[in-house]
Amino acid sequence: MASKAINDQSVPDKNWYQLKAQNGHVELMIYDEIGGWGITAKQFAQDLQALGKVSSITARIHSPGGDVFEGMAIYNIIKGHPAQKVCYIDGLAASMASVVAMAFDEVIMPENAMMMVHKPWGGTLGDADDMRKYADLLDKVESNLIGAYAQKTGLSDDDLHSLLASETWLTGSEAVEKGFADTLTDPLQMAASLSSKRLKDFTNMPEALKNLFAPQGNNPGATNTPTPATPALNQPSQADISAAAATMNKERIDGINAAFASFPQFGELKNTCIADATIDASGAKDKILAALGQNTDPAAPQPQSVIIHSGNGNLVGDSISAHLMARAGQVKAEKDNGYSSYNLKELARASLADRGIGIAGLNQMQMVGLAFTHSSSDFGNILLDVANKSVLQGWEMAQETFERFTKKGQLGDFKVSKRVGLEEFGSLRQVREGAEYKYITLGDKGADIALATYGEIFSITRQCIINDDMDMLTSIPMKMGMAAKGTIGDLVFAILTGNPKMADGKTLFHAEHGNLGGGAPSVEVLGVLAELMESQTTGGKNPRALNIMPEFVLCPPNLKRTLTQIIKSSSVKGADTNAGIANPMQDFAEVISEARLKASSDKAYYLAAGQGRDTIEVAYLDGIDTPYIEQQDGFSIDGVATKVRIDAGVAPLDHRGLVKSTGV
Repeated sequence: MASKAINDQSVPDKNWYQLKAQNGHVELMIYDEIGGWGITAKQFAQDLQALGKVSSITARIHSPGGDVFEGMAIYNIIKGHPAQKVCYIDGLAASMASVVAMAFDEVIMPENAMMMVHKPWGGTLGDADDMRKYADLLDKVESNLIGAYAQKTGLSDDDLHSLLASETWLTGSEAVEKGFADTLTDPLQMAASLSSKRLKDFTNMPEALKNLFAPQGNNPGATNTPTPATPALNQPSQADISAAAATMNKERIDGINAAFASFPQFGELKNTCIADATIDASGAKDKILAALGQNTDPAAPQPQSVIIHSGNGNLVGDSISAHLMARAGQVKAEKDNGYSSYNLKELARASLADRGIGIAGLNQMQMVGLAFTHSSSDFGNILLDVANKSVLQGWEMAQETFERFTKKGQLGDFKVSKRVGLEEFGSLRQVREGAEYKYITLGDKGADIALATYGEIFSITRQCIINDDMDMLTSIPMKMGMAAKGTIGDLVFAILTGNPKMADGKTLFHAEHGNLGGGAPSVEVLGVLAELMESQTTGGKNPRALNIMPEFVLCPPNLKRTLTQIIKSSSVKGADTNAGIANPMQDFAEVISEARLKASSDKAYYLAAGQGRDTIEVAYLDGIDTPYIEQQDGFSIDGVATKVRIDAGVAPLDHRGLVKSTGV
């Protein structure tokens, strides 16, 4: 059929469907056999995507049905679309056309329109075993149809199996009564006739209905009496079209048989390809390659960018990802997400089937493997995106204290870099009028710092998808994110407890550095330690006072309460409260408890200057201060192996911003 576009966007006219769009509203017309004329559900998905952002879809259906696989793909595409969806049954929604109608939020039927449901039909060539396998395939297809009807109607599987077995024809009121439709309208005159040969195959079609689908006269006063259809000028007859279709199908089957000639072990897969009208010789070869690759190490897929919630038209991928993120508890669930009830295995299937990728005949392991590796499926990338967000969530949730007092830095490569310490700068020299500025001479005593890579590998296997193991997507990556931050914390506190040598050959905490003291926590001892930091100078011939003030007290948990009491008290411990002796150390610093310190000593504690001062630097590659995951090249795993890594360097910059008390 053909009609003129009425809007600012439209896709090219199709013989059995047409899409139009205006201001975000899409009109879909299905007025012939679904899947006919060489147009696939994949083309339908591409056409829908080409229309851009869509807020509502209105469909008009007058169809006898059609190809079951194409129809199911279209059903899933529409069902998963976030737009508001309304469907009008203009005359007949039979067979797969009725399934497509189930994808809409509201189905509106006139009283004299009809809907028909029945068991799926099909045929194949082969021996008795081939026939039995094909019968099993039809049963699986029927289960898919039952699922679509059940979601819309709420009827039980038994009731629906009974309706399908008897080829049930429903009027508008009967369809509304049983839940197949939502709204009943007044009877309408049929807008178009159907000349499909498929109508003759329906055994229980009401006689009164047959007249409604006969060609209508052009005379306004004409009755509904059927008149012979006159072929349109220069258009092929139905017989010509049928003959051409039969020839094309024979060529398709011959091509599939030729492709499988050297692979007799894939007899079941061959029958599945023959039964799926969307698969030609080229598609059969893809199936063979996928089957041959089942027991080999998969090559690592190339990294791809998956944009989530961007309105980019990636209906399947965005909806699947949104559901997984909601299931992982990272976003709010979307009520209109068509995948909200799917488990991981069903999502893997949808990532293929809803893009028009044939999966009939594949077992669970093969189907999930194809979801990981097929070029048109971004299932693996979606899982990777969910796992990555879980890693980042774990990083943010990690209770680490090092970020409070360390200096964040950036390195561009893995070479050893020098950091200039405070001692390199004294007072700036006066520049007299008209004189030149002089260059300062920097020594080579700066602290060394270099990046290192820290990471682990985890895998998302086919088994975890089949077992619906969300732990591999959420909990484990989240814990790895927490471990990544914990690794940086280990490195930071290892510097405090390890007391490494500095560029001058002396350890970080050393008497000659003026940052080492002793004594259990008390007002007096804290006062002495604070004075050590406050008295630090640049050194050299003309030392300059730095006036560094302590902002944090770092201590093991067993000293936290004692130090907090000392610092928060307004008076000195042991003094008469009426004596008016104020606590000189009140609120001079914030107490940070760190369990790692106790592993080294339960008596030692430290003072640290504020964040950003020259204490300890934590530098990240190119400033990326979060871990990230990527697919690993050259792995040997039955699924997708990924690694979590972070590139960081930790080093003490200067001794002046840190003071240690041995505690004794």
